Amino acid sequence: MAIFMVVFGLFLMLCTCTALLKWNDVRYRKKGLPPGTMGWPVFGETTEFLKQGPNFMKNQRARYGNIFKSHILGCPTIVSMDPDLNRYILMNEAKGLVPGYPQSMLDILGKCNIAAVHGSSHKYMRGALLALISPTMIRDQLLPKIDGFMRTHLTYWDNKIINIQDKTKEMALLSSLKQIATLESSSISQEFMPEFFKLVLGTLSLPIDLPGTNYRQGLQARKIIVSMLRKLIDERRASGETHQDMLGCLMNSQENKYKLSDEEIIDQIITILYSGYETVSTTSMMAVKYLHDHPKVLQELRKEHLAIRKRKKPEDPIEWNDLKSMRFTRAVIFETSRLATIVNGVLRKTTKEMELNGFVIPQGWRIYVYTREINYDPYLYPEPLAFNPWRWLDKSLESQNYLFIFGGGSRQCPGKELGIAEISTFLHYFVTRYRWEEVGGDKLMKFPRVEAPNGLHIRVSCYC
Repeated sequence: MAIFMVVFGLFLMLCTCTALLKWNDVRYRKKGLPPGTMGWPVFGETTEFLKQGPNFMKNQRARYGNIFKSHILGCPTIVSMDPDLNRYILMNEAKGLVPGYPQSMLDILGKCNIAAVHGSSHKYMRGALLALISPTMIRDQLLPKIDGFMRTHLTYWDNKIINIQDKTKEMALLSSLKQIATLESSSISQEFMPEFFKLVLGTLSLPIDLPGTNYRQGLQARKIIVSMLRKLIDERRASGETHQDMLGCLMNSQENKYKLSDEEIIDQIITILYSGYETVSTTSMMAVKYLHDHPKVLQELRKEHLAIRKRKKPEDPIEWNDLKSMRFTRAVIFETSRLATIVNGVLRKTTKEMELNGFVIPQGWRIYVYTREINYDPYLYPEPLAFNPWRWLDKSLESQNYLFIFGGGSRQCPGKELGIAEISTFLHYFVTRYRWEEVGGDKLMKFPRVEAPNGLHIRVSCYC
C-alpha cells in the first residue's frame, strides 16, 4: 500500500507539472508569435537561462530558429539572434522599441537614469552626459585625473600575489569617483565602495523585496549612496567654491546648458559609476588574463608602451597624443571585449503591437537583442575563438554594421572612449612596471556575467 501511495504521488506530481507547463504555453499562444516555450508560471525559463546560458540559447535556436519566444527574468520575452533584426531594433527606438531593462535595475538606478528614460527626456539626459565626457573634456580634465590615479593605484604591487579581479573593480570605481568629485573622493571612498557593490548586485537580482535578498540590499544601498551624494552637493553649494570635475560641471547651471535638478544630478552620477564599473573592471581583468596566455600579444603591447615611456621623463603623465598613438592597445581592448563578451545583449520593450520579421509582437513584451553569437561569427572574425588583436588594426572593422560590443543606435555606450582611455592608461602602467604569472586553479565564468567566482590571482614581479 505504501509503495502504491508513493507511485501515485509521483504520478500526480508529474501530471501537475505537465499541466502547469502546458497551461503556461497555451496562455501565451497568440496568433503571429514566434515559436518557443514559456516554461513555468511566474518563473518561466529563467533558471535554465541563467544556468545554461549560451547553451540554452543555442538549443532554442536549433529548435525554433533565430527568433523565438521565452519567459525569462520575470517577463514574456522575444529573443532575437538575427543580426539584421538586432541592428533594426537598436536603430529604431522611435518606432516603439524602448529600453526594457529589468525592474530591479530601474528601481535601484533611479527613475532619472539614462536607461529608464526615452524620447526627449533621453535625448536631454544623454546630452548632459556627453557634455561631461566629450573628447575635449577627456583631453583637458579627465585624462590627467585618470593618469594620476593609475600611477598611485598600481604602486607597490611587485613581489605580491594579488587578486586582479578585486584590484580592477576597485580601480574602475575609485577612478570614476576621482573624476566625479576630485577633492572629496578619498574621504568618501571607503564608505562608498561597499554600498556601491551591494547596489550592483541588487540590479542583477529578481525584484523580490524581502529581508536578506540582494534586491532589498540594493535598494538600501541606493538610499545610503543618495544620502552621501546629496550631502556632498549641499556642502559644495554652501561653500560657494567651484570645482573642475564632473559634479562641478553638473552643478554649474550658469555655464552648463543642461540644467538638471538635484535628483537628476544624483541619478546621472550613479549612472556614470554603474555603466563604467562593470565594463572597465571586467575588460581590464580579462585583458590581463589574455595577455598572460598570449606572450606575443603582450610583447607587441609592451613594445608600444615602452616606446611612449622612452619619449618621456619618469614623472611625465600620459597625455592626449600618447593615448591617440596607442593603436595596438585599442586593438587589444576591442578584441578582449569581443572574445570575452562582456555584454551578452540588451533588452528592449514594445510600446505597441508591432510586426517584426513576419511575427506579431504584443505591446509590453520585452525583446532580448542577444548579440553574443555575432562575436564568434567566422565570416566577420576569421578564427573567431583566437585572441587576435591584429584584426582590429583594420579600422573598417570598428565601423562594420554588426559591431554591437558597445551597444548600438541612440543607446550606443556614451562613455566608450572614456572607458578605453581608462583601460589604456591602466595597461600602460601595468605592462611597463610589472611582469606576472597566474597562481593557477582559478575558474572563470562567462555567463550571465564574466567573473572569477573565487578571484583571479596573479604573482606580480618588477619589470626591470
